[in-house]
Amino acid sequence: MGTSLSLDEERRVGAQRGALHEPRVATPFSASPELLQALESDLRQHVRGEVRFDQGSKALYASDASNYRQVPFGVVVPADIDDLLATLAACRRNDVPFLARGGGTSQNGQCVNVAVVADASKYLNRVVSIDPLAGVAVVEPGVVCDSLRDAAEQHGLTFAPDPATHSRCTLGGMIANNSCGAHSVMAGKTVENIEALEIATFDGARFWVGPTSGEELERIIAAGGRQGEIYAALKQLRDTYAERIRAKFPQIKRRVSGFNLDQLLPENGFNVARALVGSEGTCAVTLQAKVRLVKSPARRVIVVVGFTDIYTAADAVPHFMRCGPIAVEGLDRAIIRGLQARGLKKDEIALLPEGDAWVVLEFGAHTQDEVLQQARDAAAYFQSGAAGPQISTMLVEDRALQAKVWSIRETGASAVALSVDRDKPDPVVGWEDAAVDPLRLGDYLRAFQALVDRHGYETSLYGHFGDGCVHARITFDLRSAEGIARWRGFLREAAELVVQFGGSLSGEHGDGQAKAEFLPIMYGPELMQAMEQFKTTWDPANRLNPGKVVHAYRADENLRMGPAYKPVTLHTKLAFASQEGDGFQRAIERCIGMGKCRSLEGGTMCPSYRGTREEKYSTRGRAHLFWEMLQGDVIADGWNSREVKEALDTCLACKGCKSDCPTHTDMASYKAEFLSHYYENNRRPRQALFMGRIGEWAPWAARFPRATNFLTTAPGLSALGKWLAGVAQTRALPRFAAATYRRSASSQASAIHALGGDAKKVILWVDTFNDHFTPEIAQAAAEVLTQLGWHVVLPKKRLCCGRPLYDFGLLERARELLTHIVDVLADDIAAGVPLVGLEPGCLSVFKDELLKQLPDHALAKKLSAQTYLFADFVARQPFEWPTLAADVIVHGHCHQKALFGMQGDTALLNKLGVRWKLLDTGCCGMAGSFGFNIEHHALSEKIGEDMFEAVRDAIAANAETIVLTNGFSCREQIEHGTGRHALHIAQLAQRALAAR
Repeated sequence: MGTSLSLDEERRVGAQRGALHEPRVATPFSASPELLQALESDLRQHVRGEVRFDQGSKALYASDASNYRQVPFGVVVPADIDDLLATLAACRRNDVPFLARGGGTSQNGQCVNVAVVADASKYLNRVVSIDPLAGVAVVEPGVVCDSLRDAAEQHGLTFAPDPATHSRCTLGGMIANNSCGAHSVMAGKTVENIEALEIATFDGARFWVGPTSGEELERIIAAGGRQGEIYAALKQLRDTYAERIRAKFPQIKRRVSGFNLDQLLPENGFNVARALVGSEGTCAVTLQAKVRLVKSPARRVIVVVGFTDIYTAADAVPHFMRCGPIAVEGLDRAIIRGLQARGLKKDEIALLPEGDAWVVLEFGAHTQDEVLQQARDAAAYFQSGAAGPQISTMLVEDRALQAKVWSIRETGASAVALSVDRDKPDPVVGWEDAAVDPLRLGDYLRAFQALVDRHGYETSLYGHFGDGCVHARITFDLRSAEGIARWRGFLREAAELVVQFGGSLSGEHGDGQAKAEFLPIMYGPELMQAMEQFKTTWDPANRLNPGKVVHAYRADENLRMGPAYKPVTLHTKLAFASQEGDGFQRAIERCIGMGKCRSLEGGTMCPSYRGTREEKYSTRGRAHLFWEMLQGDVIADGWNSREVKEALDTCLACKGCKSDCPTHTDMASYKAEFLSHYYENNRRPRQALFMGRIGEWAPWAARFPRATNFLTTAPGLSALGKWLAGVAQTRALPRFAAATYRRSASSQASAIHALGGDAKKVILWVDTFNDHFTPEIAQAAAEVLTQLGWHVVLPKKRLCCGRPLYDFGLLERARELLTHIVDVLADDIAAGVPLVGLEPGCLSVFKDELLKQLPDHALAKKLSAQTYLFADFVARQPFEWPTLAADVIVHGHCHQKALFGMQGDTALLNKLGVRWKLLDTGCCGMAGSFGFNIEHHALSEKIGEDMFEAVRDAIAANAETIVLTNGFSCREQIEHGTGRHALHIAQLAQRALAAR
């Protein structure tokens, strides 16, 4: 296409010039068992951090968020920078490759390799210093982007680059890939925001690099040593290729492909630090970074502009830029339609104005009046028709609503990563982030769409329109030889098309393995030779992340789900069925590696990762282990895998991933399924009898509450009992009530009765916990429902949903209980009688597990549809509530947030007129039996500390503050961690009615 040369033509032209350039072909490093044994021994001797050569760790780090997979030799989690250097030294002594890894969110295969992988994210994550006057910060490579931005915001500053993965990507990874993000319009890519780097070379040199004056350059060269040698070689490279660099490097904002040789030019200050940005760990290892901070607009408002299609939206880039936005993000209809087909983000999509493509313009200023004026001027401009016909606009001032709009852009593509059309391949990242001149974006997108159509693919288009960078998820077939041949042809044509438009193969995610093979099309043989010289200058042994950028693997090598991918059909006890496909393997494929589960703030997912910063305790890590288990290569024991069992052991089954994960990876269900098979051949822990089967023994113990409570609290007896049950000694076991709610209700006619003949019937689901331990909550709920005009009834016989059974894989017993429930309630279910419950963990069984246990049972589906949490049901009733003067803080139970949401609680709180605040504190850490378990107690408290701190702060500000949460385990954890007794929302509603 166009006048671009193919790779073969480039080589032929090079040969005619007397400079034949044959790139070295990458081959995986081969290590003997003896070498690996010596390497592991060396690392254990010299590294104070964690050295892991087990199969589980190799499986965890074999994949990232790309299409690629390479199994490492081993993993090191260095304790500090000296440890990182010790790891590098051991690799040097044993002459094996080394790869520094951050958040593992690379989409082009940069952070997988046959090497020793060093994970800096667990310990090397400090913001070392911030100088607000100079506008700079010094950070370690494992610090998360949002952690730096939060620290900078305390001074009214920010680090401008913010990829969609900003909540978990690390600065080291951003530096390696030259990451960008929505706000590069405001302050550029990572490269423009790096002032200096402290680096280490594979051969042992360590020094700071940055801009270098001519005088300083000569001084460094004259001083000799390894730094002098490197600088001399870089100076010669610059002098040799300067004119070619000036002529051939695309003059666009988002040129991320290849090495930044242009930073060595005199006009750019011979900036060695910025030359290393984007080198993907192939040249040097970042130890510390001095980064630039810019003023953070205190007030932000967005304007969403709707267009008839994505091409006219791209044509309008000049109009966007005249308005002075700090972000310009485009989005086409494919992602929106995909979300709608899955029933996702309904509220967020409802915020979008009319159109089939949208551009989000963000404006920033230091006062609300100023930013509103900017936004209103922009909205008026587009409404006037100055940028074209049929344009709609919407101004969003509320920050919460802005966050909803941004969430479509940041997670929408991941949410539609699995195809709902089972005859079509999944849209993947095989050609993801090319960039062109923003003023040519519309024409480029039309040509690109024509290319996609010609190859018979489908795509979604979205990206950073202000910088001309476009993301595309395309339905490549990577699982057949024919599909891969077609894909390779597309990649070449796509590369040629970008070059024809004067663009860059990568405008954000770097080259890695996905793009590097095609860099000669963009740069030609001479500049490729210069880039190889740049690599050799720094890493002559080719031991730093080999096979990436230069001397690269082919794009179709090392594919994670290529032709060698094994389809596996497994018999499972739970039904794993969805729009995107059925079966356990398809469910595991939901995880595409974007790692939102590694976020440290906001949402619920993933509490065990937040408490440990361990990859294997993240949702992604566990999903990767499951994937490897199914393939049987690295993890070969199937359902008996100790590696998978160990990773799942700290899963709280909070279901946060079911809602927080963009792809709705459902680790709680995967865990229950795995344990059900694992315990067929392995002994269940003793906690299974005490905690898992509490619904079976609690009614017996409740017959003798005084005796039972004596046994669980008396010195000596209590300690022995806790030890036998596997309960932590510092945990106080809940006390049985003097009488269960069922017993009290049956003897108190006033507790459950109809108000008049017209009262409608509602089933009150009184779970094991509220029946035996906190019957006052069930009593409160019954009184409230009765006063609202409902005829409250209990099931004819005591029933149990079996929630704790899932924690121990007791799925057959859990299914028996659910089948019994449906049978007992059959008449009421068929009659449409609503079931209202109090405990979110138990009610979630009816919304989730019931449909997996009895997927073809019509009454089970009907019961699930007519099951409500107390507040969800009560808040929608027509009733004139009295107001209650109180300050309330609310902690949401994880299952409630994941499956029901908090809207019912907040609506009822508004009706009660209380002053309330919903805590954004994630999981409480108790999670049913998890926090009682002696092996998990410490982690449970660590996870709960954010919640404890929020509760303590609220009480310190106002001692009368009411702490509200609906979960029994949450209330136990709050009382254990803060000494504060928490209420259920039914009790708060009861107080309001009593105060009339």
